Amino acid sequence: MTRDEIERSILTVFNEQFEIENPNLDDDLREVHEFDSIDAIELLREIEIMLDAQLTRPEKKAAMEIRTIRQIVDYVETLVEARAA
Repeated sequence: MTRDEIERSILTVFNEQFEIENPNLDDDLREVHEFDSIDAIELLREIEIMLDAQLTRPEKKAAMEIRTIRQIVDYVETLVEARAA
């Protein structure tokens, strides 16, 4: 999965699951879109579906510092690369 594919998939999730259309990749999700911990849990589940794999506890813990869509794309790209290695 390329970075562009990851970004498109994440943007689709935000549109379909959270009704956030055309977000700025660097918006603070909590401040701009009122993204809360329940949304974060749903997003992690969507990432698991996208990767067709469960996230480990350390992988989930690493996601707790994420604030922007760009950071989400970086995070998923790192997961994809780790699983390909």
